[in-house]
Order: sequence, then structure tokens, then C-alpha cells
Amino acid sequence: MKGFLLLFIYFSLLIENQCQTNDIRKGKLYLSWGYNKEWYSKSDIKVIQPELGNHFIFTEVQGKDKPGWNTGIFNKPLTIPQYNYRLGYFLSDHWLFELNFDHTKFIVPNQKLHLTGLINNLPVDTIIERNDQVLAYQLNNGANFFLFNLGYRWTVKKLTNKYFNNSILLKGGAGFLYPHVQNTILGNDNVPDFQFGGLDIGIEGVWRTTLYKYLYIEYALKALYADYNQLKIYKGQASQNFSCFEMILNLGIEIPTNRN
Repeated sequence: MKGFLLLFIYFSLLIENQCQTNDIRKGKLYLSWGYNKEWYSKSDIKVIQPELGNHFIFTEVQGKDKPGWNTGIFNKPLTIPQYNYRLGYFLSDHWLFELNFDHTKFIVPNQKLHLTGLINNLPVDTIIERNDQVLAYQLNNGANFFLFNLGYRWTVKKLTNKYFNNSILLKGGAGFLYPHVQNTILGNDNVPDFQFGGLDIGIEGVWRTTLYKYLYIEYALKALYADYNQLKIYKGQASQNFSCFEMILNLGIEIPTNRN
């Protein structure tokens, strides 16, 4: 959290000379819908199945996302690809509070897996090829990041007139994970379901272009850390944590709630 605050102050000072904040935003709601692309760090997937005598780790596993429209745009329903929404409120002309949700997907593609620990109470340390019986591990109906964000907005004065407004937003916060957990581990399937999955923290930088005061489009870059624990697997639990970098494109509307 200390690092986040220092980063926030740094960016504030960096862009202060290029921006102005004299346009009225206090009391406005905003709502957006958009789509995203993710890149994940490597992570350890820890598996505990006491009844089976299993306590092992798949180390340095590389996950990837599943955009949904990578084979063509609008060839699937709008809620199938990776999507996101934002619901926010301007507490002042500059400060905002926001509910931030990203429906992202995490799957484990084919790769060599380093497996260490205990299987059937016997030690194991081996390299195996991933397949759907060894490890079919998916948060594919959503890794699902929820954040409660506090943010600050600057208007870019050189790129603003009566027809459109360009602004920079910096947001950060913490929240929870609500993934859909589906997996097969060493031949054993779980019962796929949604569950509370842990906690997350993130920071997001946004370029927003508002047309005629109400409609806007925005491009965002986001960094997030997610800590998943007690994920449901066959007769046990799994845990992992990873960092995620996102690229996001949103379309939204600003809604005045006052008479100004």
C-alpha cells in the first residue's frame, strides 16, 4: 500500500502541469462496459488433498487468458468474451469512488510442469507434460476481479473544447475475487462452481475522451495482484497467486445527478 501511495503522488506531480481541474464533475455518476486482454505472471499451483495423501505443487505455471473474440469480432454473445464494467461517482470535481469489475479468464495451456511434493504420501519431484488428465485447470467462466477504487481525475486543457473533453484518471483500490473454478487434477474432476476465492489489489491508469459532456470512450492499462486460496478441487483445495497486466477499452456514459 505504501508503494501504491508513492506511485500515486509521483504520477500526480508528473501530469499536474499539463492538466486543469476546473470543469464540474461533482455529483456525476458514470457507467461503462468494455472488453479486456490479459497477461499473467507465472505462479505456483498448490494442491492439498488429505484424504488422498496428496500435498504437492505445480511450480512456475504459465497461465493465459481467453479473449473470446480472437477468431472474429461479434461472432459470440456479448457476455462470452472477457468483459468489464465500471460504476463510479464523482465525490468532488476531482475525486471519485468506483466499483470496478473485470470478467477475465485464466487457463493453463500445454507446457512442461514441474511437480514436487507428496502423492499418495510418497515423495515426488518430476517434470511432466501437461494434458487434460494431468492438469486441466481453468478459471474460465471468470477469474473475476472486483475492486473498490478511489481515484483522481485531471482534465487535459490543451485537448479540450466545448465538443469534447480529454482527461486522465488514476485509480487504485482493493477488493475480492469471485472465480468460477473448474479443474481436473491427476485424473480427478471437481464440481465446477462459483466461489469466493480470495483478495486482490490493483492500480489503473485511464485516458478518457468525453463527447458532448455525456458519452465517453476510454483506454486503460491496469496492474493487479490476485491471491486465490481454498479453491475447490476433488477432495481438497488449491491455491495460487499471480500478477496480471490488463489492457482495457470501455464505452460509457456520464449521468449528472445535480442541477448544475
